[in-house]
Amino acid sequence: MRNLTQKSTALRLARFGTLLALMGALTACQTMQAMMETPEKEKKAEVIPPPAVEPIPVRSARASMIAPIVETRETITATGYAVVSIQNHKTPAQKRLLAIRASKLDAYRALTEQVYGQHLDATTTVADMTVMSDTFRTRVEGVIYGAVLVSITPAGDDTYETTLSLDARVVDDLRALYLGQLASNIR
Repeated sequence: MRNLTQKSTALRLARFGTLLALMGALTACQTMQAMMETPEKEKKAEVIPPPAVEPIPVRSARASMIAPIVETRETITATGYAVVSIQNHKTPAQKRLLAIRASKLDAYRALTEQVYGQHLDATTTVADMTVMSDTFRTRVEGVIYGAVLVSITPAGDDTYETTLSLDARVVDDLRALYLGQLASNIR
């Protein structure tokens, strides 16, 4: 458990470091562009003061990476599924209720994947130019609030399907809170 917490903290630090590097690169590009626009004669005659460094809003740095995924839609939706017959209970009614609950949790997991992404850990072992093992592990972590239950319906004879939706403005709020939490954890 402690090792998992350390890995999670390291992942958060890496994400925050990447964000800082991106912000620094964008600031450097603006400085270089300002220098390139000044004619050569003016460069020798006048000293160019360094531009005031203003922090790039988190939203603008995120927008270029995330915009194609969510911000083009007003809402995001996710669907979860669960099989009735594999639920651990004796009565059919209780199995059905457990399947409904499991399908709802699966839909929340799918929403969380869309908002925060997945942490993917992959390992491949090769010996004598042959793949000996290939493993993947994924993990999803996040907080979802404001999800709207769209529907809970039977899908076939033995499955339930739950659909949830989330407004894009709520997604922006969730991501901003997450980035703020990452920044406060680094300090």
